[in-house]
Amino acid sequence: QVQLVESGGGLVQTGGSLTLSCIVSGTRVSPNTMGWYRQAPGQPRVLVATISSGDNTDYADSVKGRFTISKDNAKKTVNLQMNSLKPEDTSVYYCYADWSAFGKVVNYWGQGTQVTVSS
Repeated sequence: QVQLVESGGGLVQTGGSLTLSCIVSGTRVSPNTMGWYRQAPGQPRVLVATISSGDNTDYADSVKGRFTISKDNAKKTVNLQMNSLKPEDTSVYYCYADWSAFGKVVNYWGQGTQVTVSS
């Protein structure tokens, strides 16, 4: 059973920093893509950043220059370094990973970790 477990959320003041971490367990196969999404109350879940098996990264425009995604294939972990945090970054952050299996993409999500940025 594949599981994604996030850690590192919390409360921080505007301009502060947090690092989110996610560990993948239950499989020996490294994911194709790993990443982070976020969802604020009443809003859809949206992409924050992703990183591919080839280390190609993609960021939401709202976090470019402030957030950095990284991964460790051997440990099957993905991290999100968040700097210069703003109140609008307040959300539940979800770890994401996907694999290709039998011609299909299978994705998994973590349970979410709350990030709150106070003004």
